[in-house]
Amino acid sequence: MLKHVSDGQSGELLKDPALAPLLETIRERALEFRKARRIPQDIVEGFRKAGVYRALVAHCFGGLEASPMAFLSLIETIAHADASAGWVASFGVSATYLAALPISTLEKIYADGPDVVFAGAIFPPQAAKRVGNNFIVNGRWPYASGSPGASLIGVGIAVAGESGGLPRTAVMPASSVRIEETWDTIGLAGTGSHDVVVENVPVAEEWTFIRGGKPMLDKPIYQYPSLGLAAQVLTVVGLGCARRALGEVTAMAAGRRSITGAPTMADRPHVQAVVGEAEALLSAARAFFYGVTEEAWGLLLDGQTVPETLANRIRLAATHAAQVAAQVARMCFELGGIAAVQSEHILGRCMQDCSVVAQHAFMAKGNYEAAGRVILGRGNRPGYP
Repeated sequence: MLKHVSDGQSGELLKDPALAPLLETIRERALEFRKARRIPQDIVEGFRKAGVYRALVAHCFGGLEASPMAFLSLIETIAHADASAGWVASFGVSATYLAALPISTLEKIYADGPDVVFAGAIFPPQAAKRVGNNFIVNGRWPYASGSPGASLIGVGIAVAGESGGLPRTAVMPASSVRIEETWDTIGLAGTGSHDVVVENVPVAEEWTFIRGGKPMLDKPIYQYPSLGLAAQVLTVVGLGCARRALGEVTAMAAGRRSITGAPTMADRPHVQAVVGEAEALLSAARAFFYGVTEEAWGLLLDGQTVPETLANRIRLAATHAAQVAAQVARMCFELGGIAAVQSEHILGRCMQDCSVVAQHAFMAKGNYEAAGRVILGRGNRPGYP
């Protein structure tokens, strides 16, 4: 149901024999993740086995160099099982950020294989003093999703004299970072998006990169708009979660009768109308989302570049899909009636998770304004599209 296999790679990732049992485990343990406020290490190891972290790593380092459609489909499928798990898995996209590091650094990162788990928190960039070839990094960064299971952590730093609007990221071993468990939310509760604290850690310049900067690897996947893909991998969590909500309410409607003696849910015109509208909204948003992805990927495979107008449409489609997913999950929650208000009910959880996806700065409603500026020829903003 969730497959999107125009290039063949999506199907290969989704058919990995390690994936099906992992998805079943995730469904069974989703409430555990929510209570623990993190995805446990055995699930992260499951992501490794299923190819999440090697999917976008270059062939020369043992990776798969999968297409963006393949990776997005994989994350969407995981998010259908549990949104928090999908969100943490989405940071397998970090291979595209790390491609801006020097080749010699990448060789060290992947020396033991391509399944490297990276997490990070970029904003607000903290001032870092240059001492010789090192930056001395200090500060606290919130929203470091997936940090409890990462082996490498990246944090945003501000360096005197640098400009351009895009932050520099300093990469260091997770052992150099202290995680403070501050993440306590109504949605995406299991993502472990805690604060990370760094105190006087020297980071060599060759272990830093500009987020959204020029990649050092000349491969199509690293020419894809990196900030657009960063938004897409988060948005697709909402798409998978909203599809779960719609599937749950459809199954519920087939057999649920009212305590007042009203017709079965599926026989009520109001329910039929809402389900039909929700299906149309979600399917249309998903088609736009994957359509622009395929368009950009086709250009890159032909040796062309992705123009700003198309990069803008990628960001617009991501914003729209996140907002629609939240709307659809809310519609499903309302159809669930009083049962859905229970704290652990799947429809309430889906609504909360999709709402948090739509709150993220990359996909929040303010991005409609940014997209309109580009469409109308009024310029853009730093880091967009």
